[in-house]
Amino acid sequence: MADKRTILVTGATGGQGGGVARHLLKGGKFRVRCLTRDPKSAKAAALAQAGAEVVKGDLANPSSLAAALAGCYGCFGVTNFWEHFAAEYQQGINLVDAVKAAAIEHFTFSTLPNCKKITKGAIEVPHLDMKAQIEEHARELKLPATFVNVAFYFENFLTFFPPQKQANGVLSFGFPQGDTPLAGVAVEDTGGVVAAIFDRPNEFRGKTVGVVGDDLTGSKYAEIMARVLGQTVVYNYIPRDAYAAFGFPGAKELADMFEFNRLYVPSRQADVAQSRSLYPGMQSFEAWMRANKEKFQASAARG
Repeated sequence: MADKRTILVTGATGGQGGGVARHLLKGGKFRVRCLTRDPKSAKAAALAQAGAEVVKGDLANPSSLAAALAGCYGCFGVTNFWEHFAAEYQQGINLVDAVKAAAIEHFTFSTLPNCKKITKGAIEVPHLDMKAQIEEHARELKLPATFVNVAFYFENFLTFFPPQKQANGVLSFGFPQGDTPLAGVAVEDTGGVVAAIFDRPNEFRGKTVGVVGDDLTGSKYAEIMARVLGQTVVYNYIPRDAYAAFGFPGAKELADMFEFNRLYVPSRQADVAQSRSLYPGMQSFEAWMRANKEKFQASAARG
């Protein structure tokens, strides 16, 4: 192991970071150091058991980042809006500044498009725009970085947007995506693409890579769910304003995200092709659905 370079993975007990850590460990080309606020958690222990070095640190604590990055060649960075909200921005800036100070040779950062800038102020989506602003800071510092735009998680269909059983027994889900394809990905597969990027640094420094497993319309997602589950599943287009009026925490934020996708992201098929090229094990939605069929059936039974 002495001759292997070390990559620090932030968010290592979460979806994206965990996938990156596991794929890097499986690849065996780098030593993997995992940053977590709780090294004693079950997920942290599993990473240690798999061969990672687990260190305590927090994106809100710059000195802990400096210590974690010491001696590292690379870093994978991801921030979490839905846990920290407005504080996400400063956490991202802390990480970027620490990467700069540590002279990291390859920084791969999970970011998203700047909706406010792209739409000339017509649509603002803080959980996208904030990541884009952190990316701008990294670019201004001229970091040797690759930026990944990770698609909507397939897992969201099990958590935030599960098909709901209607009175007639039909399962249905809906959001403001219209008939525009919605790019999706199995979150674990993010690691396969990022590991390939770390393997080919000269090819990807300065570039943005879309991490997408499938790019399907809502109706197509429903059709695949129906085929796998053996039940009728229907997708409903819910207009932006109607969705925002549901009033649950984040309703407007999500309504605006889908509206941005509907109007400004017509296709990500090129990203699907690149992702599958970088990581041949990339799951299609149908493959992922078949692997998670029992979880869907349990969710439907509860509904």
